[in-house]
Amino acid sequence: EVQLVESGGGSVPAGGSLRLSCAVSSLDLNTRCMGWFRQAPGKEREDVATLYWTGTLYRESVKGRFTISRDAANHTLYLQMNSVKPEDTAMYICAAGERYRTGGDCGFSYWGQGTQVTVSS
Repeated sequence: EVQLVESGGGSVPAGGSLRLSCAVSSLDLNTRCMGWFRQAPGKEREDVATLYWTGTLYRESVKGRFTISRDAANHTLYLQMNSVKPEDTAMYICAAGERYRTGGDCGFSYWGQGTQVTVSS
């Protein structure tokens, strides 16, 4: 059974850092397209960062501040969040898509439950 379980969320002051983790079971992280999304109250879910088989893609507003990475041996996806801003406040959700994608739509079909991040000004 495929499971994605996020952790690492919490409250952090503006300018601080946080590292989110997503424990993934029953999928090979080396080949899967993986992503982080976020959803704030009253807003639509938006993509934050995508990790392709080769390469990454970031939302413009987080470029230079967030870094997506994976530790395939430990079945974990990460999102390092630096210089956070109040507008980064949201539920952060990890997702897994198709294999061997190098760009474009990942076809995300597996989703976690999310971890809450709150940034205070």
